[in-house]
Amino acid sequence: MIYISIDDFTETQMRKNLSLFILMLCFGCISALAQISWSFNVKDDKTDHPALEITATIAPGYHLYAMDNTNGGMPLEFFFSFKGAKADGPVTADKKYTTEYNDIFETDEHFYTGKVTFTQKLTPVQEKFNVSLEIKGQVCDDKGCMQVNDSHKFSGTALINNTQKDDTAAEVVNDSDAETANTLLPDSLSLTGTDAPATASNEVTSGTWWDNVEAEMAAFENEPEQQERSLWYIFIAGFIGGLIALVTPCVWPLIPMTVSFFLKQNKSKRKAVTSAITYGISIIVIYVALGLLVTILFGASALNELATSAGFNIAFFILLVIFAISFMGGFELTLPASWSNKIDSKVDSTTGYLSIFFMAFTLALVSFSCTGPIIGTLLVEAAATSNFISPAVGMFGFALALALPFSLFAIFPTMLKSLPRSGGWMNTVKVVLGFLELALSLKFLSVADLAYGWRILDREVFVALWIVIFALLGIYLLGKITFPHDDKVEKVGITRFMLATISLAFAVYMLPGLWGAPLKSISAFTPPITTQDFNLYEGSVHAQVNDFEEGMKLAEKLDKPVLLDFSGFGCVNCRKMEAAVWTDPAVKSKIDNEFVLVTLMVDDKNPLPEPIKITEKDGKERTLRTYGDKWSYLERTKFGANAQPYHVIVDKNAKPLSPAFVYKEDVPGYLNFLNTGTKNFKNQDR
Repeated sequence: MIYISIDDFTETQMRKNLSLFILMLCFGCISALAQISWSFNVKDDKTDHPALEITATIAPGYHLYAMDNTNGGMPLEFFFSFKGAKADGPVTADKKYTTEYNDIFETDEHFYTGKVTFTQKLTPVQEKFNVSLEIKGQVCDDKGCMQVNDSHKFSGTALINNTQKDDTAAEVVNDSDAETANTLLPDSLSLTGTDAPATASNEVTSGTWWDNVEAEMAAFENEPEQQERSLWYIFIAGFIGGLIALVTPCVWPLIPMTVSFFLKQNKSKRKAVTSAITYGISIIVIYVALGLLVTILFGASALNELATSAGFNIAFFILLVIFAISFMGGFELTLPASWSNKIDSKVDSTTGYLSIFFMAFTLALVSFSCTGPIIGTLLVEAAATSNFISPAVGMFGFALALALPFSLFAIFPTMLKSLPRSGGWMNTVKVVLGFLELALSLKFLSVADLAYGWRILDREVFVALWIVIFALLGIYLLGKITFPHDDKVEKVGITRFMLATISLAFAVYMLPGLWGAPLKSISAFTPPITTQDFNLYEGSVHAQVNDFEEGMKLAEKLDKPVLLDFSGFGCVNCRKMEAAVWTDPAVKSKIDNEFVLVTLMVDDKNPLPEPIKITEKDGKERTLRTYGDKWSYLERTKFGANAQPYHVIVDKNAKPLSPAFVYKEDVPGYLNFLNTGTKNFKNQDR
């Protein structure tokens, strides 16, 4: 027998700090606002040598990584956009950074503490100048790191002489043109302590490939259907999550206790049923309010960006690993006792429906250690849909499943006798959830790995880890491995044996994936087949080009239509379609032989050669810094869409040839989509 214990994690202070950290991560409420504050000033205004001062005040115990911190933490970056002035040299700091060796990254890290002022000197080219600034960076303490995002606009008046005016006349004209031009991707200055201009390519600024084609697509759009399907998916995922939460040790024992309380407190059955239904509705209100709060705080687009960021995904990977260790009995995660005590006092001091509401709130708090990872995972899944109400819909499904038993057993109290009693089986459920959380955590690490091109978790590595996890799960269910709080397994029951068989069979099923087998049942979780170094499988489809402009050039050269595939490294449905539809022999043959396949990853974090400033439809200015930013902008502005996967066939002028195809595992439908595109391409007057 193997006995695993991690008792070192059980210190009270560590539990409290860790619980609060996890709660903030799950609810998506981490920010760097309390750890660093910024102040801005125009120094030597109304002179011929103005300068911008950016002062960071860093909270005690925290540090801000310096601009040249190339290893370890994220370096500090300043992005400037100038009008009427230009940068005079790089950004400088008023003090030397601290250098300290980091054992984890095995490198020296450069960072600032306390207060530091950064100065950007300017050379004015007009009497009035305006400068826009965006700040990116990372502030950390011993417990974790948070991204820094801030912006500011400066304006001032400078003294300039005739020589300066003559020397910079051309620059002033160009600057004015950039301000008034209405091109799709105008020129911009987007700097990191330098004054190198960033100019979009000729194909983007002057060509017709980026022209909006929403009018042509209007007759074909089926985005509402896709949106409805996404909401149903999130609701069902939430409902399943709620059912799983029901059988955890944090919730299951409370069902008979709570229902019995309502039945004994109220003399009439009708009143008891009303109280139980109110209790269930209160649970739904609390969790839906949580989903709405997340949406209000961040918005759907911000949630989607957050869900594909490396910092968030790595943090959630660590979070789920911590939960897995907790579920396996390493330590107990609990919220501070003062929280539940305060809610309990509210229950005692109030009456009627308000008292029942506080009882429901108490359930939400005391069950956090079991429901937290389920809720957090659900919110991340909802964030990836880019739908404004997805978090609330997911929380509604979760809360509905959680609330139903309390109301049903109050209506039919005799059913309580049929409930299995709490016991050792509930700890087994927690341990099984721990294994599943461990497997799921790799998905979040994979998203960050793919988005930034680190290549530390390629497909074969991911599959190998899943094989080990599910094989160990099967061995555990057979009683060959025990964890703290487990009862000794004298005999293996039929249920445990069947579950162990399924887990071990699943591990065996994944073995061919090490050599490139598609593994369609888990394609939504694994990295794309293109990341596999050793691949004997020849049935997968690969993009010929991963760049829009290059794809259009190739299509003109080969005289073929273009199949645009707007995808994402963290897109679950994209992987499903690739495994379920593209691997069909007829579909693969048609794509390989009759199209130029261009895959554009909207969450690709690799930086553009030069940042590009654009103006959105709502008039807001934005800087595109990564390829993912560029492709996401292309999808929004050209096709008026924001879903992934989003497939559309265009001709050599980037005009649509067929209706768009969104997520649907429908091989005949996809073949019809491809045939429509090729037919219309051949019928064009070329």
